[in-house]
Amino acid sequence: MAGPHQTPASTADAPQLDEILLRVGKLNYTWSNTESLLIHLIAGLARIDKDTALIIFLTLNTTRARLDLVGRLAKMERTPEAERKDVLGVTERFSRISALRNKYNHCIYSFDADGGSPKTILMRISDRKDAIRYGKTDPINSAELETVDAAIEAIAELNREIWRLAQRHGYPI
Repeated sequence: MAGPHQTPASTADAPQLDEILLRVGKLNYTWSNTESLLIHLIAGLARIDKDTALIIFLTLNTTRARLDLVGRLAKMERTPEAERKDVLGVTERFSRISALRNKYNHCIYSFDADGGSPKTILMRISDRKDAIRYGKTDPINSAELETVDAAIEAIAELNREIWRLAQRHGYPI
């Protein structure tokens, strides 16, 4: 395993540490920026001002809780069908993308000193009927980085869609 400031020797398909960290940083930046747009959805659906929506957003300390709130507000009877469909569409897409984002935020990275492919090691316990599992590893190769790049683009498109939705339905901006 390479030290904190060392980059492992590369193989043809093994990305360098800097490549991985750059992608994960961009994934996190894009995600956080887009997640903050939920403030506008909360404000519009709850029919409150943006400052109040911001306090609610910051009080809920997980993405899941924020998405649940937005989804539940959209499902209220008073929400028109077209608006409900728009909001639930973006919250569903957000939820699907969250698995990849969570993987890279809740793992550690392993690098082979001999130049093998870097890996993620998931830092979560998985309870089974009569056993536990932990430390699931996945290689980080060029195909995986392409998956991260695709997720970044999907989040960026989601960002644009949330802005259009907020404008279309007259939410506080």
